[in-house]
Parts: sequence; C-alpha cells; structure tokens
Amino acid sequence: MRLIKGVAAALLAIPLLAGAEEIGSVSTVFKWVGPNDKIMVEAFDDPKVEGVTCYLSRAKTGGVKGGLGLAEDRAEASIACRQVGPIRFNGELKDGEEVFKERTSLVFKTMQVVRFFDRKRNTLVYLVYSDRVIEGSPQNAVTAIPILPWPNRP
Repeated sequence: MRLIKGVAAALLAIPLLAGAEEIGSVSTVFKWVGPNDKIMVEAFDDPKVEGVTCYLSRAKTGGVKGGLGLAEDRAEASIACRQVGPIRFNGELKDGEEVFKERTSLVFKTMQVVRFFDRKRNTLVYLVYSDRVIEGSPQNAVTAIPILPWPNRP
C-alpha cells in the first residue's frame, strides 16, 4: 500500500506534458494471440509553443504481453514537427525541456521528446530518444522548424 501511494505521489508530481493523439497504425507482425506488432503514428501539439504539431512514428509490441501492457517496445522512433499556424510562445522556453514522454515498458523505459531553441537561426529543434533507468539508447531522431511569418488568411 505504501508503494502504491508513493508511485501515485510521483505521478502527480510529473509536469503536464503534451498528450499524443493516434493518427493511424500499420501491422508489421501477425500474432495468433493478442494484438499484432505495429507501427503507430501519433501527433501532439507542443504545450508551450502554439502553432507547432509533432508527428511520431514508433514500434508497438503486440502479443499477450503487449496487449496487457507488459511488453517492452523497441527504442526506434521517428519525428517530424511542422508549423501549423502562427507561432506564439506560452512562457519561457528552456533548452532540453521535455515536451512529450510516454512509457515504452512496464517500468524502466520511456520515449521522450525534448525541445531546443536555436536562437542564432531562429529555429525550434525537437529530439526524440528512448531511455532506460539502467542503460540508455543512442537511437534518436531530430527535426527542426524555422520560425517563419504565418500568412493571414481571410
């Protein structure tokens, strides 16, 4: 009981991050029992930067373990962020600030997206990577958005 209360308190302390919306998926491996392995495409809006949407593609492990949320997903992910409207900052941007996080195993592994602001080039840079409590992964992907004026449309 004490462990459950500690975990609940830790989860409440996590800052609000962007939530992902599933755009679609494709099956990659057929499983006789449980869901198939698949590649998911998800979208999320940067919570501190209006006018930016990021798209992630990542592997999702199926089968019995995957269906129960016990499987460990692969570390590979791809990201593409785009300007979808006028860009406005909601608060101060911090380099390396986490904008998205999702667990990819029961306890020890997460996929994260962090943001950097390249002031010299007036560009937002987003990095997706996977980490583990014990051992991280060097697999990552990056995307960049130059901040451009957004045309006024009637």
